[in-house]
Amino acid sequence: MSKITPCLWFNGQAEEAANFYVSLLPHSRVDRVVRSPADNPSTRAGDVLTVEFTLAGQPYIGLNGGPQFPFTEAVSFSIDCEDQAEVDRLWEVLVQGGGSHGPCGWLKDRYGLSWQIVPRALTKMLRDADREAAGRAMQAMMKMGKIDIAGIERAYKAKPAV
Repeated sequence: MSKITPCLWFNGQAEEAANFYVSLLPHSRVDRVVRSPADNPSTRAGDVLTVEFTLAGQPYIGLNGGPQFPFTEAVSFSIDCEDQAEVDRLWEVLVQGGGSHGPCGWLKDRYGLSWQIVPRALTKMLRDADREAAGRAMQAMMKMGKIDIAGIERAYKAKPAV
């Protein structure tokens, strides 16, 4: 068990969301579903209270807490992607069923949770000691929705105007 486990508050879709998320990434699984006991006056017997799941090796808890606290961009998850194929796959599957695309690699899934789909190549370019090249990569990324690695690389490698 992890010392710190993020808890995600859902409005009745914790089990559905956990099953969806674990289908996306390797080293992911649903670990436990905890259901309401028969004598709980605030829920129906058998309703899902919490779902413990592991996503890419990181433990999470999904809580069916109700509609009081929807997700905001103040909390989001960033997925480190190996290549453009992984960026493309995750970008499309995460918005299916009611999600929305955003700028700079950001999106919201059907549950309202924010994600940033980040190709490893972008991270490497942004950390480069050549700050001008890193700046060109950043400027290119700022104009994109889904990150296009080839487009970022073109900007990164571009010769500055003299």
